[in-house]
Amino acid sequence: MMWAVSTPKLSRLLSKKRACALRLITWNINSVRLRLDLVAHLVKETAPDVLCLQETKVIDDLFPSAALAEMGFTHQHFYGIKGYNGVAILSKRPFTATKRLDWVGRTDGRHIAVELKLKNKPAIEVHNIYVPAGGDEPNPETNEKFAHKLAFLTELTRWFGDKKNHTQPLVLVGDLNIAPLQTDVWSHKQLLKVVSHTPIEIDHLEALRQTANFVDAVRHIIPVEEQLYSWWSYRSRDWKTNNRGRRLDHVWVTPQLSENIHAAQILSDARDWIRPSDHVPVIVDLKE
Repeated sequence: MMWAVSTPKLSRLLSKKRACALRLITWNINSVRLRLDLVAHLVKETAPDVLCLQETKVIDDLFPSAALAEMGFTHQHFYGIKGYNGVAILSKRPFTATKRLDWVGRTDGRHIAVELKLKNKPAIEVHNIYVPAGGDEPNPETNEKFAHKLAFLTELTRWFGDKKNHTQPLVLVGDLNIAPLQTDVWSHKQLLKVVSHTPIEIDHLEALRQTANFVDAVRHIIPVEEQLYSWWSYRSRDWKTNNRGRRLDHVWVTPQLSENIHAAQILSDARDWIRPSDHVPVIVDLKE
């Protein structure tokens, strides 16, 4: 097994975790079986309570449940299809009421949810979502993939809108494939017509956020003035020097949980690990 190299940044973040905090990580892993050693390394270094993965790229029968259980994740909910997509919620804490949700008439492994039990508090509903990337051309009339992305977000927004009067705290995480802020991309001007940062996508994402007045947990801690990315293309030979990234991976919480946000960090150094994903893990700690 090939192991990634530990970094001081990970160790410093690990030391910040409070005993009374719930640590949640979201990561587009880009094949959980191919990068199972990286998952093990991340878990060893950061000790997450809940790990949400996207692009697991494996059918349910072949999902590495036993290996992940050995890492401490004895509670698992996953939804996979062959070769692409796929989402998983892995937890050291008990959860119930697992859901698989499909949008735009496709059963394509993009959305699951669980009710996670907390210490002496009501359960929270955790949603792990992988929004379609949308292809290259930001025109729904000529690009079916982009049309699918907008339709997916529209249906998702309508569904969350129907839940807006519910009082249960919600956490929404995942690869949402949209970088909404100017500081979430390396060049706002140059990416305005590039899929993931176009105004129509940002408007759709904002409509989703408003359904439950979700709070962007990462930006709650890290100021919006700071450039912040979670994805760098494989096409870049030197991602760190070029630093042409985008913040596509998000953690949102409903307002009643916003005061519980204790810490947040994007583990950019993970992009330098051996056989890395093009996305890096995003960590949020919630006080209990």
